[in-house]
Amino acid sequence: MADLSEANLPKRARELFDKGLVATEHGNLPYAMDMFMAALDIEPHFLRARKFLRATALKQFNETGGGQVARVMTTISAAPQLIKGWLALRAGKSQEALRLGEELIRKDPLNPTFIRFLCKMAEAAEMPEVAALTLAMVREYFQQDAEFLAWLGNLYMQMDQPQEAKECFEAVINLKPHDAEAMQALKNAMARETMAKGGWDEAAKGGGGYRSIIKDVKEASVLEKEAMAVKDGKSAELLIHDLEERVKHEPENVNYRRALANLYMQATRFDDAKHTIDEAKRLGNASDPQLDQMLATVQLKQFDFEIAQCRENGDLAGVKTKEAAKNEFVFKNTEVRIERYPNDLPLRYDYGVLLFERDLLNEAIQQFQMAQRSPRNRVRSLYYMARCFKQKQQFDMARDQLEKAAAELTEMDDLKKDIFYQLGEILEAQGDIATAVDQYYKEIYQVDIGYKDVAAKIEKSYKPSP
Repeated sequence: MADLSEANLPKRARELFDKGLVATEHGNLPYAMDMFMAALDIEPHFLRARKFLRATALKQFNETGGGQVARVMTTISAAPQLIKGWLALRAGKSQEALRLGEELIRKDPLNPTFIRFLCKMAEAAEMPEVAALTLAMVREYFQQDAEFLAWLGNLYMQMDQPQEAKECFEAVINLKPHDAEAMQALKNAMARETMAKGGWDEAAKGGGGYRSIIKDVKEASVLEKEAMAVKDGKSAELLIHDLEERVKHEPENVNYRRALANLYMQATRFDDAKHTIDEAKRLGNASDPQLDQMLATVQLKQFDFEIAQCRENGDLAGVKTKEAAKNEFVFKNTEVRIERYPNDLPLRYDYGVLLFERDLLNEAIQQFQMAQRSPRNRVRSLYYMARCFKQKQQFDMARDQLEKAAAELTEMDDLKKDIFYQLGEILEAQGDIATAVDQYYKEIYQVDIGYKDVAAKIEKSYKPSP
């Protein structure tokens, strides 16, 4: 879920939100919260309204006070609402359950029972940002609560925000230095952060405590820079020899093996690279998505190298065979990694695209429904879901997804042009050519006259009917 821009908000929701702001300024906090809640009833994805609702509830709670006895009584009196919320969730009414959670948080925003309930309802409604917002806003009151910190860290990972997740897991480890699960979560967050920056080797796998992880990260960064500095084959072989010696003296150092595998790959020694990564995986004694991705990258580099050789030799049949093998490898490898790392939302998006390209539409839709929870791929997931529905001639659902995607794009970039074009085609297929032209094709035409056949469609619409 991404926060909606001001321009894309329903007018009534915007008006109610503004009334809430005015009421807050005048100190009428209960009325302000009524307005924020009413705005959310109209548009549940209005994240800014939730922020102000939460902040107002905290302000009112801090002003009115309330001790432990009052909290116990509030929790007991809220039992019917809690039960009603769980029943609503079981009935598939996650938004109704989430609203009940908001009502509880409004009464006592620092009640751990209410916080857990709302966060679970938000996750069930596929709105992890709401859960993360809640935990982040109360974090200063629960600095010693390892459960909430770890939960927030996992939500940040789900939302593809590894830097924020890393900070949460570091806080957990400061509270529980020997928590193996938190240590592994921290490693995963650091690795994901590294991948987001386009690197491999900062993903620490050393073990031995928090300080050891930091040491491994710095060491891996140095090794990566050394590998990147190699400009010729002679230098590469010298560095390979040096790293081979380091591996012999410190066989448990996974960072050395990562760097060595990178150098083998640069030197087109692909089998050596794959063997080295396999050894690093064996030493790690745990699943490592970065090593799995690295192994896949080596195999793809080998395919590209072999395809280039076939082209140089004029072997067109060999090119075709190798390209087919490469495509099959990508699909199978992604399929295996999805089974191994089911919570990797960016990977689910990639898998969805591959399924779509193979015309496996229902399977692709399932992947995009999960992948849209990642802010990075939300809009494109909606776009591809719509393409799937369109191919299945389920035009109403295709329009819904495309309109959601368009609402989250502020500029008429290539993606938004294609979204508008797809919307126009759907309307044309339904016989509504006038709306297709007025609402979508003209919008594209005014910024890019050369886009596909939009110019022809517009010009045709201006010609009088025979």
